[in-house]
Amino acid sequence: MPIRVLVVDDSAFMRKLITEIINNDPDLEVAGYARNGQDALEKLDRLDVDVVTLDVEMPVMDGLETLKRIMETKRLPVVMLSSRTRRGSDTTIQALALGAVDFISKPSGPNSHDLEAIATEIKQKVRLAATAKVQVSEPKKKPHTEKTPILPVFERPATGAAEKLVIIGSSTGGPKALETVFASIPPNLPAGMVVVQHMPKDFTRSFAERLNSLFPFPVKEAENGDLVENGKLLIAPGDYHLTITNDRRIKLNQDERVMFLRPAIDVTMEKLPAVYGKKIVGVILTGMGRDGAKGMAEIKKAGGLTIAQDKSTSTIYSMPRAVAEEGNADYILPLDQIGRVITELITAMR
Repeated sequence: MPIRVLVVDDSAFMRKLITEIINNDPDLEVAGYARNGQDALEKLDRLDVDVVTLDVEMPVMDGLETLKRIMETKRLPVVMLSSRTRRGSDTTIQALALGAVDFISKPSGPNSHDLEAIATEIKQKVRLAATAKVQVSEPKKKPHTEKTPILPVFERPATGAAEKLVIIGSSTGGPKALETVFASIPPNLPAGMVVVQHMPKDFTRSFAERLNSLFPFPVKEAENGDLVENGKLLIAPGDYHLTITNDRRIKLNQDERVMFLRPAIDVTMEKLPAVYGKKIVGVILTGMGRDGAKGMAEIKKAGGLTIAQDKSTSTIYSMPRAVAEEGNADYILPLDQIGRVITELITAMR
């Protein structure tokens, strides 16, 4: 049976083009299309649908509100279609936090050649979304029953380069997963923190700014020369590999893609033991493929500590599975335990 897709976009041109791309794949089939979010919700009540492609900006009911309703009532995998504008990237990051599985950035310009250039990406991401485990935030408890987790309190560290490092790699489902992890990381953690998330260059800055607004420690998109400091989180910028020099500074490059990826998690992880020795906590979260497997092997070989997300909480259990099956995960944990364990391991590390 082909994967049945509902195409939601306010542009008739885009609906037609996306429909043609999807129907061109024998594994996919357009079950229907909708002009806006309200129309989409009505169609979902009548149609048998496996995946939704959802435009971010629409009249009547926009992509975010539509996504919220789908997550509340249908829990279907949703792939967002976003413009590369600043507003589009900010909204897309919010959508990923609400439970969208992935996104595709629309090419600039309405001509068919632009969209056909990403036809392969559209088909791949729709197929992948059909296999994803949709992770939906549970409704918040009422204030009188809500319990705030007790985090350890660290004194503000002295300025200078971090002697310990937390390195986290993630892909599909990663933005939402990372928010859960960092909710259990206290301010002034006595380690530097770096995230390599597979994401295009126009979106990593919005992602870093969102995390910076949510948590009590500084977060920024990494730049050349940034110092890796205790209690500070750096996000690898899209379209750049990230490495860390012996003096604990960020070095970016645009060398060849690794497994079609840039940034690649392995590029960052494999060289870390030469800088930090065994004072590393490596983490691989949800994602497709095996990026990070080689890097985690190097971290473990050097005496560092390694964590892989478990199958039950992974949107896509492929990257963490590669680490676990090769015996390079010291801990295999559900998502809501990873931040606490990172904190405990860093605190105990000497």
